[in-house]
Order: sequence, then C-alpha cells, then structure tokens
Amino acid sequence: MDNKRANRKEEVGIVISDKAQKTIIVRVQRLVRHDKYSKTIKKFNKFKAHDEKNEAKVGDKVSIAETRPISKDKRWRLVKILNKAVL
Repeated sequence: MDNKRANRKEEVGIVISDKAQKTIIVRVQRLVRHDKYSKTIKKFNKFKAHDEKNEAKVGDKVSIAETRPISKDKRWRLVKILNKAVL
C-alpha cells in the first residue's frame, strides 16, 4: 500500500515574520555550487507556514512540512520549534 504522507517534504528554517494571525514566514537556506566558478553560494527561499497556536516567534528555528493548500500562498505547516530565539 502506498503511503502518500511519507513523501511530503520537510524543511528547517528561521522565522522572519509572525505578524499575521496563525501564519509565519520561514526563511530556508540551501547551499548551491556555482557552475562556472565552483564557489558555494547560499540561496534562500521564503515559505508561508500555518501556525495554529501562534507559538513561533521571530528568530526561532523551526521545522515545517508540506501540506494541503490552506490559503492562496500557504502550503506548509509548522511541525515543531527546534530552538527558541535568544533576545
């Protein structure tokens, strides 16, 4: 039997905004090697993720997982907070 939930992507990133209700914006970093110069470059993606309890704050390191579309832009949900921000 094929388990569809096992194929969902998971990412780890830093919360850069928590201003919206039940929504956080997470910045995910990846390292890419430049084709011509062979230098490693940091590239970033921003994902809107659903945070049902509004528990994640700016600066927190979080794990997010792909899910069904929740709104126009939200296709990710908060799995857990890995590290709280130190202010």
